[in-house]
Amino acid sequence: MEMFHISDIISILGLPHPTLGQTSYYIPCPCCDKEPHKKHLNINVKKDVFRCPRCGVSGGIFDLYSLFTGVPRDKVLIALTERLGTPTRVNRPKVKIEKHVPSVAICECPITDVESRHATYSALLAKLSLAKDHKENLLNRGLTESDIERLGYKTTPIVGMASLAKQLQSDGLYLAGVPGFYRTESSEWTFVKEKRGILIPVRDTNGLIQGLQIRRDNVQKRKFRWISSTEQKDGCKAEGWTHIAGKVTPQIILTEGPMKADIIHALSGFTVLAVPGVNTLTHLKLTLDKLRSQGVINIKTAFDMDFSTNIHVQNGFNNLLTILDEMGFKFGTYIWDPRYKGLDDYIWAQKNK
Repeated sequence: MEMFHISDIISILGLPHPTLGQTSYYIPCPCCDKEPHKKHLNINVKKDVFRCPRCGVSGGIFDLYSLFTGVPRDKVLIALTERLGTPTRVNRPKVKIEKHVPSVAICECPITDVESRHATYSALLAKLSLAKDHKENLLNRGLTESDIERLGYKTTPIVGMASLAKQLQSDGLYLAGVPGFYRTESSEWTFVKEKRGILIPVRDTNGLIQGLQIRRDNVQKRKFRWISSTEQKDGCKAEGWTHIAGKVTPQIILTEGPMKADIIHALSGFTVLAVPGVNTLTHLKLTLDKLRSQGVINIKTAFDMDFSTNIHVQNGFNNLLTILDEMGFKFGTYIWDPRYKGLDDYIWAQKNK
């Protein structure tokens, strides 16, 4: 069998190439992205396909060439042969045809760029309010009203998700590739319905909202979880992003959970970096690389005091220290009165005294 690959098409069209190791990436969609910095056309070089979840344009190798050149699809093979010569010959194994057609898998969107996510999440939070009991909860943890306003904490919406999504679209914001948004069976955009709780913006080193966490009311297990629309039509999963509270300084505190980081920063003024959990370190190295380039030298860990007695937490903590050591940071661990579980609880108690 003779065939071209999508990488051949990318090259002759002069389209952006994926970075090393990427199999799926975004470029501006010629059909719906009117601004150069918008990127909603996803190209999968492994599967030789492309798709824009915003306008729906999709296809394979010939479709991509036709989309960008205007050459009719039935003339593409001739055009490509003239430009590239005879395509590479590959031998594909025979595929056994199943008698029963398998069910169609739900098509999820690859995550979009952080700038688009930040714009959409910021607009979403601006349309929501913070319930009185949630505000009191945050005040009792040591945050001031101005802290709460600055941080952008809001109460999860209970109804009107489709209406919220429609408003955001009308405002020119993109929902495709933003965790939490997905399409219904009627192809209308909506937002996931979660248990009642506090929405927490999770920010990168530039202050941009990468994703949202929720602190759920009246639950004992998994009180904090990510807002995600995985396994939904055109949905998108959240990743284990790190969170930074405060301007970057040579010494920072490293803790667990974005809300805890925000509270420690508000109470102490220290810059705080948070991982989602001591056993969730996927994005930590990338963040530490950025922070090192911004002048961070010394890191003080401040995990809840049960890290020394919980074997699962201790193993994750040891892995974290290995990362800090291998990356050349100076590091140490804050220890406080064990009657207070977290550093935020301890600082707040001392202030009240």
